[in-house]
Amino acid sequence: MDAGFSFPPQLTQAVQEHAFPLVFATVSGAHLYGFPSADSDWDLRGAHVLPLAEVLGLQVGPGTLSLERDDGVVELDLVTHDAHKFAGLLLKRNGYVLEQLLSPLVVHSSAAHAALVALAPGVLTRHHAAHYLGFTVNQWRLLEKEAATPQGPRVKPLLYAFRTVLTGLHLLRTGEVEANLGALNAGARLPFLEDLMALKQSEREAEPLPEPLNAYRAAHRKLLAALEAAPLSTRLPDAVPDAAQRAVSDWVVQVRLGALPLTAR
Repeated sequence: MDAGFSFPPQLTQAVQEHAFPLVFATVSGAHLYGFPSADSDWDLRGAHVLPLAEVLGLQVGPGTLSLERDDGVVELDLVTHDAHKFAGLLLKRNGYVLEQLLSPLVVHSSAAHAALVALAPGVLTRHHAAHYLGFTVNQWRLLEKEAATPQGPRVKPLLYAFRTVLTGLHLLRTGEVEANLGALNAGARLPFLEDLMALKQSEREAEPLPEPLNAYRAAHRKLLAALEAAPLSTRLPDAVPDAAQRAVSDWVVQVRLGALPLTAR
């Protein structure tokens, strides 16, 4: 758990009441990205382990479980995948599960979680750029649609557009997953991002942007072009090595058989 981060007790309660043992549960969303507002809901993500009877029998248990709670004080959304499904997603160019697995905002951890975190560097490839390219392009398209409405473009999708392109660039250049926009901007040095984050954090994300959308377009296009070119210069491999694939497969077997403890660390 991040020593400098305090979680509402409702998060721990939701984790403890999960229908299946959890490998881990971490915080994603605005809290992970570094720009939560006071009314932001809590996005919990993780992996659970189905019992053998629900894997080997005719009635297979849920590969994904979702839970939403709102007690009037804390609104949370808990989504977990079974270990087999989570591992399969990890071996694809899926930035979502990477960020969830490696989130520093840990509500629940285990020996099985630590073992999978140790395997994460081996599954990174140059093709993870495609995930972040797709995300940032879609966010910019949303902004352009909003620019044609009376309300105008919102702060939140603009932050997401820059967060995703910067996360992708950082991953391809360093081999490290960084989802916090404040940390990413320490290298990018885009002053307007600090102002936009402050608007989001003060619950003013519905206000018009401080500048027209075109004022941010050149900076985004420059980053987008850099991310498009990054696969050509990255040190990340073209595919997940066979040894890494076997290691992740072995992890699934060990977790399923109870060889890696799921108790809280």
